[in-house]
Amino acid sequence: MSAPRNTLEFATTVNGHVRGFSGAKPENSTTKKFWTGMSAAVVEQLADDWDATKKAYAKTRQQAYFSAEFLQGRALLNNLTNLGLVREAEEAARNSGHELSDILDAEHDAALGNGGLGRLAACFLDSAVTQDFPVTGYGLLYRYGLFRQEFVNGFQKEHPDAWKESFYPFIVRRGTQQRVVRFDDVSVRAVPYDMPITGYGTRNVGTLRLWDAKPMDEFDYDAFNHQRFTEAILEREAVHDLTRVLYPNDSSYAGKMLRVRQQYFFVSASLQEMIDNYLAHHGEDLKNFHEFNSVQLNDTHPVLGIPELMRLLMDEHGLGWDEAWEVTTNTFAYTNHTVLQEALETWDESIFKQLFWRIWEIIVEIDRRYRLDMEQRRIGPETAHYYSPVHDGKVHMAWIAAYASYSINGVAALHTEIIKRDTLGFWHSLYPEKFNNKTNGVTPRRWLRMCNPKLSELLDRLTGSDSWVTNLDELRKLRPLAEDDAVMNELRSIKAANKADFAKWIKDYQGDEVDTDSIFDTQIKRLHEYKRQLMNALYILDLYFRITADGQRDIAKRTFIFGAKAAPGYTRAKGIIKLINAIAELVNNDPEASKYLHVVFVENYNVSPAEQIIPATDVSEQISTAGKEASGTSNMKFMMNGALTLGTMDGANVEIVEAVGEDNAFIFGAREDELAHLRASYNPREPYERVPGLKRVIDALVDGTLNDSGSGAFADIRTSLLDGAGSDAPDVYYVLGDYADYRDTRDRMAAVYVEDPLAWARMCWINICESGRFSSDRTIRDYATEVWKIEATPIEKA
Repeated sequence: MSAPRNTLEFATTVNGHVRGFSGAKPENSTTKKFWTGMSAAVVEQLADDWDATKKAYAKTRQQAYFSAEFLQGRALLNNLTNLGLVREAEEAARNSGHELSDILDAEHDAALGNGGLGRLAACFLDSAVTQDFPVTGYGLLYRYGLFRQEFVNGFQKEHPDAWKESFYPFIVRRGTQQRVVRFDDVSVRAVPYDMPITGYGTRNVGTLRLWDAKPMDEFDYDAFNHQRFTEAILEREAVHDLTRVLYPNDSSYAGKMLRVRQQYFFVSASLQEMIDNYLAHHGEDLKNFHEFNSVQLNDTHPVLGIPELMRLLMDEHGLGWDEAWEVTTNTFAYTNHTVLQEALETWDESIFKQLFWRIWEIIVEIDRRYRLDMEQRRIGPETAHYYSPVHDGKVHMAWIAAYASYSINGVAALHTEIIKRDTLGFWHSLYPEKFNNKTNGVTPRRWLRMCNPKLSELLDRLTGSDSWVTNLDELRKLRPLAEDDAVMNELRSIKAANKADFAKWIKDYQGDEVDTDSIFDTQIKRLHEYKRQLMNALYILDLYFRITADGQRDIAKRTFIFGAKAAPGYTRAKGIIKLINAIAELVNNDPEASKYLHVVFVENYNVSPAEQIIPATDVSEQISTAGKEASGTSNMKFMMNGALTLGTMDGANVEIVEAVGEDNAFIFGAREDELAHLRASYNPREPYERVPGLKRVIDALVDGTLNDSGSGAFADIRTSLLDGAGSDAPDVYYVLGDYADYRDTRDRMAAVYVEDPLAWARMCWINICESGRFSSDRTIRDYATEVWKIEATPIEKA
């Protein structure tokens, strides 16, 4: 177990902080005020170690993780778990007439991320500090985050997610460490706020530094005093827009401008801080900056850091171009998260000319030198032009990253091979030595230890300690217990208890009642067509018709659980959300179908609902079109909590199947290397006519079976599948092409669950025991040794 620190009479400090925040006795405090006081008491516990860790890291080679998102989830229980203070917290709450579970529920998820990208970044920070690696996260302190999702008549409606309107103790303002970020039209103060990142079984405390944007002058009093009220607040509000929301809608030019401003703002402030730290600890010679600093670019959002570091080194610190380029190209490493060319960020060059002419000049010079480089390499002019940083009126962020980074990695073995062959194939032909794979991972602290305490207790008992929490490979030793019926029955009992817990939670959360004897079949991830939530929905509709039209009764009882947000400007994705909710209304209210099926769409899906859903799930839907999902991380979380993968050979699914064997997963669909050949002659009307039940399912989108409230959304979905829409070919993501195999495999999976519960449990156990390679601890060790070249730096015990 993580050893408790000097607990400073934790209960006493909790009560003192609660009194301070509530102005009342702890027993008379509201749960939210008690949460605030207990959270402040936790920060007090770690403050000395946090300070010592920062000082230790500042002196050594360290890693900066630049990311637009950090989806941390709730902080209090995570920190209590890592500090070994859960029991003390329970006692402190109970002694004041509260329950810790109620106190924990008072916390609002920090809205600092959206999905897999942000959750990955959060897992990486957890694993880095747990292993004492000197890593600091840098991002933005969003006021509202992405958005709070509400379903209105089945449609997604977006609301501000006002997560930090009340005091949030786990973010500490560092007002004396402000920086100034200058655009051509305005200068902005960057105010840092630090979030402590605790590790398990270590005294080290890492840091997530989040920048907030403030005007140079908080308020134009003179303008206000002369009744120029609008003028007085105009600039202030424009500056605050920089950190108001994550991913402002960029369907308009103004939205694109704001996104680029955001990106430049946080990378400039972060690099200024890193340079100042280097000068304070390593002397004035910035030619060696890269020997003590590495920056990981988490996707293309922070790529503006490359020209900005060039600017800082040349304009503010006097280095020549060649010297600055040598430093820059040995500082940045780039993680690619997509195989989709259309998802690689490009921006109109006019945006750069308006926002920061000097950055534009530097990018143009990078482009000029790149073209000379390609000419010397005898690269054809058309090819060289296509991959140039600036061409045809656009700035191409992925090309800048690939040209200037010393390392380029994908996030799963298959994904890395695809980017080497296709997405970044040109760059791989130039720099094969830069490319490497770093399969993603998730932290077993939050995604097993904390969210599934019943299973954790079993693993502690069977291994004889909690050392598996920081060395998940130890679980492999338990694999032979798959043949122990007593252990398998205990595993089944744990899953049943977790399902009961979820049933209570979802009833309280949104009034849904679910059958805990049913198969819990889950798909939780960002809503995108390539993730194929649509195929899942079509299967449910097929089951509905099998029951209601065909009279089939040998249907396994199933609860279908969805959680997903669609980007505000992604019309078809929002139409698919409406479709799933329409199917839920149809199925859940049918007197016969509802005996067998129930559909739950969890509203406002984020980390906290995931912590309820994942331990209770039986079937993990990982059904993206092969070759489209870079990695996936929910597949790993489900695996380590004893759910079986129903999926394509895509992303990290491939490696999961390698680890557990195809007998312990349910794999279907066309492989990535088959799709090009299959699509060459593909006509989706062929499976539409041939596959049993598919025609009536597709036709149900428009024949009155389902109601899209006059939006035309369902007709658009049907058209996109059968005829194509706009410039898109029909069924771009091969939904109908894979449907027959999906249907058969899913039916077979349900039969195994019902007919042989012990065989199902054995498969689940093997997945749990083989999940070690998908711990983010392993991923971070690989980054640290192979890319970042950093060493563990444990602080000395006080």
